[in-house]
Amino acid sequence: MIIQIGNYDFTELWDGVYYKALSDYPHISDWEIKNVIDFMNYEMLNDRSTEIQSDNEDILSYIKMELLNCNKYIDIRRPEKITECTACKHGGCLTRFLCHTSPVENAIKIFECGKLLSAVNARQLPAEDLRKEPRNMAKDPVDFFDYVMFSWGNCQAGDRLVMERKMDRSPTEEDLSVNFTPGVRFYFDYEKLDKHPNVVHDGFLPMKVKDEVSLRDYVYAIIIPAEHKDKLAHIVPIDLKDKVYYLENDCKDIWNWSEKVYQFIEGI
Repeated sequence: MIIQIGNYDFTELWDGVYYKALSDYPHISDWEIKNVIDFMNYEMLNDRSTEIQSDNEDILSYIKMELLNCNKYIDIRRPEKITECTACKHGGCLTRFLCHTSPVENAIKIFECGKLLSAVNARQLPAEDLRKEPRNMAKDPVDFFDYVMFSWGNCQAGDRLVMERKMDRSPTEEDLSVNFTPGVRFYFDYEKLDKHPNVVHDGFLPMKVKDEVSLRDYVYAIIIPAEHKDKLAHIVPIDLKDKVYYLENDCKDIWNWSEKVYQFIEGI
């Protein structure tokens, strides 16, 4: 894997390259260095080497120096707001909550088993088969499919992925506005989920958990678009009904929807 640090609009992992954006380029924060260290450690545990690259020699020199004292970054806490990506209405990622978004069809299966499952467990296919599927456009390695993955709570990436999988292509601006159909969002409190015995910090995602996450034990709230209430209300387990909220999608696009949902979550 290559860690490419630069002045990007957002952080992305694509085809073996971790494009790491910085909140205040060319300065790198302690939290961002922790991300780099976590990423390198995760890759090492999966028998992959990493190489750090950057067009800025000062950044490279500083990181290499700091890597000699990794223990300094073990207890660095996440900021309340991360501004390396400013695509959303909040001008950055708000870190109190985590979110996992699924299409309605998958939400039915999730409610039936009461858990979020990794791709391997949910689809009952070997990770190697999942890696080879055309839908794995980012060419994620096999180990990624062993985890339930989470985005920051106010991020629109989950709904974007739902649209991408629905159409089997990258969504257009029109797809994300007039044609936008939101998925079901499962919200988690960061501090609580971080205590899960199988939690992993890979330096790229906000968090991921190996194998499965019990909704009864960990979920904070579940947001279902109101148009799907009749389809889903009767299959929501009794012990989750007080965690479920139905919201009307009266928004002009995916960004407004993400903002509306997050404001609702904060108000619970």
